[in-house]
Formats: sequence, C-alpha cells, structure tokens
Amino acid sequence: MDFEEMKERIDCLYEERNLTELKNYLNDINFADMAQLLENVSDERKRIFLFRLLTKENAADTFVEFDADTQEKLIHAFSDNELREVLDEMYIDDTADIVEEMPASVVKRILKNTDRETREAINTILKYPEDSAGSIMTPEFIDLKKDMTVEDAFKRIRRTGLDKETIYTCYVTDASRHLIGVTTVKELLLNDYEDIIEDFMETNVISINTLDDQETASNALSKYDFLAMPVVDMENRLVGIITVDDAIDVIQEENTEDIQKMAAITPTDTPYLKTGVLETWKKRIPWLLLLMISATITSQILTTFQNKLAAASVLVAFIPMLMDTGGNSGGQASVTIIRSLSLGEIGLKDIFKVIWKEIRVGFICGASLGIVCFAKLMLFDRIVLGNSAISLSVSVVVCLTILFEIVAAKIIGCTLPIIAKKIGFDPAVMASPFITTIVDAISLLVYIAFAVAILRI
Repeated sequence: MDFEEMKERIDCLYEERNLTELKNYLNDINFADMAQLLENVSDERKRIFLFRLLTKENAADTFVEFDADTQEKLIHAFSDNELREVLDEMYIDDTADIVEEMPASVVKRILKNTDRETREAINTILKYPEDSAGSIMTPEFIDLKKDMTVEDAFKRIRRTGLDKETIYTCYVTDASRHLIGVTTVKELLLNDYEDIIEDFMETNVISINTLDDQETASNALSKYDFLAMPVVDMENRLVGIITVDDAIDVIQEENTEDIQKMAAITPTDTPYLKTGVLETWKKRIPWLLLLMISATITSQILTTFQNKLAAASVLVAFIPMLMDTGGNSGGQASVTIIRSLSLGEIGLKDIFKVIWKEIRVGFICGASLGIVCFAKLMLFDRIVLGNSAISLSVSVVVCLTILFEIVAAKIIGCTLPIIAKKIGFDPAVMASPFITTIVDAISLLVYIAFAVAILRI
C-alpha cells in the first residue's frame, strides 16, 4: 500500500470514528512511514489524536523520526505523564539529540520528566563537541567480563538487554571499563555454556575516540561493515557505541551539507519547505555576492584586451563556449576529488599522482573536443553556414585554447580541494562555483595569448 492509500485509509477510519480499527491500523504501519503521515496532517488536533492511539513503543519510535518543529508542538500538547512515557521508551542518544534542538523552556520540561540516571547520561553526551563521535554515541550497550562463561553472558544479556540499543555485539571490559575484547551473540550461541569468553573473544578491537569527527566514525562503520562501533575515551575506557542507524543519519547530513557547499549555499539542517524565504535568501546571498565580485576579474580581462578582440571580432562569439567548457572540465575534476577525499581514498601525499593523472585525462579530453570543434568550425560554420570570418587560423586558436584550458582546468579542479583539506577548509567549498570563476579567467588569458601569437592582432 502506497503513502496516499495509507493516508486515505486513516482519514476514512478517522471520519467514521472507528477507533478500534484505526488504532490497530496505525500500529501496523512502520514508524518511519507513520512519522511522515503525521507530519502531513495539517490539523494539529487530529495529529495529536492519531499520535495518542499509538502504543508506547511505536509512539517513541515515531517521535524520534519527526522534525524538530513537530516534536516541539507535540511536547507542548503532551501531559507530563504522556511525555514521560515517550521519553522512557526512547534511547538516550535520541533524547540527547532532541534536547539539543529544543528551546530552553522545552528542555527544562524534558529533563524534569526523566530520571536522574537518564539526565546524567544526556549531560554526558551533550558535553562533547558538536559533530564529534561522543555527541552521537549511546551509552546503552551490552558489556561483559572476560572471565564470564557463555551461560553467565546470556543471563546478563537477558537481564540488561531490554533497554539496550543493540544486543548482537557485546563488548568485553575489565574492572576499570577498559575495552579489551568484543564478541557477538552468534559466537556465544556457537560455544558451550561452560566456555569462558576470554577463550574466543576478538582482542583486536577497532574503536573510535569520543573526540573524533562523527563523519570519521560513520565512515569507519561503513568500511568495516559493523553494526555498531565502540567509542572510547583517551584512556581506552568504553563510554558508548555508535550504531549503524546513527551513522546513516550522519552520512546523509554530511552529503547534504557537501552538496549545498558545492552549490555555493550556506548549509542548513532545516527542510526546504520549512525554510522561510528570508532565511533562504540569507543562506544564498553571501556566496552570490562573493562570486559576483570575483567574476569581475573576468570582466577586467575583457576590458583590458577589448582592442585586440575588436581587431578580430569573430573571436568574441566563442568566449561563452570556451568559458563553459573550461568550467565544466574543472567541475568534473573537483567533484571527483572531493568525493575521493571524503571517502579517504586520497590525501595530500597523493597530490602529484592526482595531478599527473588529471593532466593526461585533460590532454585526451581536450584533444577530443578540439578535433570535434575544429571539424565543426571548418565544415559546418565555414562551408555550410558560409561564415567566411572563421578562417583556418581562427579555428586553430579556438581549438588550441580548448586543449590547454581543459588541461589547466583539470589541474586546478584536482589541486584546490586537496589543498583546502590540508589547511582545514571543507573541500566541498572548492567546488564548481569557485573553480569556474578561476578557470574562466585562465581560459580568457590563454585564448587571448593564442590569438595574439597566431593572428598577430
């Protein structure tokens, strides 16, 4: 059943006041779909009514999926008892995320309706820097001791596992909570009840530090195909885990942020339709102003050499094509390198390998486009269209410019992101808009240099 059919079914049962069937139907819907359905309900009273029909577990899972605005509206509508029931069913890291998004008055009410242990856990997560591994971890995990038997381990999992975010991966710690090993429920099941965990646990444990970037932690989860990544402090004490669902959220956020930066937009977490016109303007106008000012370099080059271009006015007609071709070539290189940097495939040490590769790629691309352009100018423009101003010399100038500008664009497009990463900037900033501005200026200088040398203008 698709989204619209679910919506129609809910509306029908709601209008009929068939509450029993409506409640059963709502609780059979996946919580992610349920959140989307409720967010599309414009009537606030109806949304709250439908939410209250969910079981405690489903209500908590659905609540986590809402955006911050919807969460805040529901919290204001909840009684203290309803809020407490939802918070009790949520994982600590999800509660901490909500606390970070809410205004102070709402945070105060949330903390008032949680127990002391939960408040301490939330405060522990919130003290870590934003976008760090510690800020997205959960302290709810299964920890075992190396001298436990398999039977002891299962008893502990049954006793403590109900409120844990995952019970499949179990971490082995010593008396001081230092991380010394890891095992899984599968390994426990395949060993005898009398076996000691120390005898079969994996001691080469891959972990992440609380202060490492959250993107680093998410990429590590992806690289090693883990369901969860242990998070340790500076003394290798286990303080939490990052689960795969949190890693997916981080990767999605980082990709969205990179796309916005590559399009010269200040990143924002607010959904597009919920971002006001003025807010959208604020995010876009600084970059547009900067790029407009930087584009005056191109205008200055044209002004400086306008007399030479006037001597061969046919050259002016090819300027847009040459600038677009150069910008597109630089954009291709920059996007490829930015993606490779984010995946950890290349680093500063590889810069000369990258440049040499892009020079060769640029030469082949430039030669291919140059040959096609030469044939088009001489056969179509000159002979078919009868444009006598396009001579052999003019065609050579245009095609040589294409060759050299593409090679230059590839070099610029591959080096700027690597250098930006090295000096601490986000490589995504050095994407198409900036690359295009620089390449445009270089393309014009190369074009005019060939024109002066070949046409003697």
